[in-house]
Amino acid sequence: MARLRLGVLISGRGSNLQALIDGCAAPDFPAEIVLVISNKADAAGLARAKAASIPSSVISHREPGFEAAVGDALRDAGVELVCLAGFMRVLSADFVAKWRDRLINIHPSLLPAFPGLETHRRVLASGATETGCTVHFVTAALDAGPIILQEKVPVLPGDDEDRLAARVLAVEHRLYPQAVRLLAERR
Repeated sequence: MARLRLGVLISGRGSNLQALIDGCAAPDFPAEIVLVISNKADAAGLARAKAASIPSSVISHREPGFEAAVGDALRDAGVELVCLAGFMRVLSADFVAKWRDRLINIHPSLLPAFPGLETHRRVLASGATETGCTVHFVTAALDAGPIILQEKVPVLPGDDEDRLAARVLAVEHRLYPQAVRLLAERR
């Protein structure tokens, strides 16, 4: 059976990209990463793609026609599912519509709670006793698309943003490849 062709969009260190690279390395994994695109030339995740011999490209969000160039690169690579992995740009409704049901994201909270940025700070400020992460389909509304998978993470006494973020990230690294597997197996 052919493996699902993934394109991964990144902006930073690429730790969730690495989780996907590691997942795809398993012989029975039903997907493969065929392209990594970063909107930042200095994104550390580009080195992860290079180390795994995955083609990568830098397309600056400051350039005119940014989304069209991203879409063209994804189509040219035969990408079937786009994974946002620390991609720190909000995509237009037009781009999202073109990739409807083929564009997913991982977010560090139990959506619909705490969408957007500064998630861990807001979780701690709220007094919540649990948080987690969510893999969801991307829609035009920020962090509001249909949920694929979620997993809870406790908020512990004495947590600061860094400790909480590290525990949530460890779960993200397990959950994202699991969600990709479900989609690739059409489950």
